[in-house]
Amino acid sequence: MSKEQANNPLHGKTLEAIMVYLVSYYGFEELGDRIRINCFRKDPSIKSSLKFLRRTPWAREKVENLYLETLKK
Repeated sequence: MSKEQANNPLHGKTLEAIMVYLVSYYGFEELGDRIRINCFRKDPSIKSSLKFLRRTPWAREKVENLYLETLKK
């Protein structure tokens, strides 16, 4: 493992695993309040959220940052 990845908490985590964790921790309603994107607010599902997040780098970054903040708690 490279030194660069050794301290990266996202290393080895899939976007799906991150989403499943956040949805189980917060639920879609609170997730939609914390990150204001429609895929969490209107008819949410893991599948539709993943599709949007994979195509939208700024939204994915917000989800990853929330995941990192949540891990620190």
